[in-house]
Amino acid sequence: MEAQTNFNSALFAITSAVLMATIGVFSKYIRLDAATITCFRLLGGAIFMLFFLVLQGKGALLARKPTLPVIANGFFLAGFIIFYVQAMNYTTMANAIMLVYLAPLFSAVIAHFFMKERLRLFSASLIVFAIFGFAMMLEFNIDLQGDKARALGIACALLAMLCYSGFMLINRKIADHVFTSTFYQLVVGGAILAPVVIYNLTSITLQQTLLLAAVGFFPGFLGILLAVLALRQLHTASFGTLAYFEPLAVVLFGWIFFGEKLSALQMGGCGIILSCGILKVLTETYSKKT
Repeated sequence: MEAQTNFNSALFAITSAVLMATIGVFSKYIRLDAATITCFRLLGGAIFMLFFLVLQGKGALLARKPTLPVIANGFFLAGFIIFYVQAMNYTTMANAIMLVYLAPLFSAVIAHFFMKERLRLFSASLIVFAIFGFAMMLEFNIDLQGDKARALGIACALLAMLCYSGFMLINRKIADHVFTSTFYQLVVGGAILAPVVIYNLTSITLQQTLLLAAVGFFPGFLGILLAVLALRQLHTASFGTLAYFEPLAVVLFGWIFFGEKLSALQMGGCGIILSCGILKVLTETYSKKT
């Protein structure tokens, strides 16, 4: 019975990661600005979450007022998604997601200096190797003036990474119920973008409307719900490791749908970043147990 439960939870975690990765595919087919896509993903996810909680008889959870950290994280969540979507408009999906997944390692550095979570030598070494992997992703070409679109894409991806880091660090301090916290973070993130979207929105085709609804449901709601369900059963290390199916799925989607190819050097950089991230999750969980 326990083995079946663990198998189902692992399946939920992997499915969640793949669903999260679909935002890149949706954004390229929708062909609307990043603010609109982000707003529909967040508010759409919140609406589906509301329906889910009401059907489960847990609507009373939403009566609790969100705390200040939850509200602040709504801003970080909106910034993370909008910069990530914008990055994919200027660079490849692989470049964008790999830079974003430097966030767990960057967060470890911030936690070391400001949250008294000391880095051990091995963890510090992982961060150094991840930075080297980042340089490989750039093919050791730091001068991007000749390719302004790529430079802008990398800048947006790095901003997304910073917002994602803030999102993760603040979530460590949030004590609200996970459903309440998730719902209000989605609402706040979508609400701050809604005025911009309403002001700039001209017309949306029926196809775009259906795709935006799909964005709200699949990566916005279902991906988050499955992640929450998986977290109830899996250890942090197991879930954190399985979450790295997302960047792998993004790279695969970019290759299948849009013919985005990586050089051998860039593939090596991807491998280093993924390996460092997974090892960081495993060592962090092991250190907590000991």
